[in-house]
Amino acid sequence: MALFTLGNVVATPAALAYCEQHKMNPLRLLGRHIGGDWGDLSQDDVKANENAITYGGRVFSSYKVGDGRVWVITEADRSSTCVMLPEDY
Repeated sequence: MALFTLGNVVATPAALAYCEQHKMNPLRLLGRHIGGDWGDLSQDDVKANENAITYGGRVFSSYKVGDGRVWVITEADRSSTCVMLPEDY
């Protein structure tokens, strides 16, 4: 069940290449993100996401892929979601 809308979904070229290199379909990460599986976050970040869903705000997920991380960020206004690497931020 989707907890919020993603808006327009985009991804950085580096994130797409990284996911392809590690045989990770970015759609799988988007499914986890929209379903409330935020990946590897601190309790404070989990709480911030829960508040963002209830009261509005940016939703952030961080997933371990290979030896690195892939981030998924949905804007506070739900207009867009971006799949990116931390260094793309």
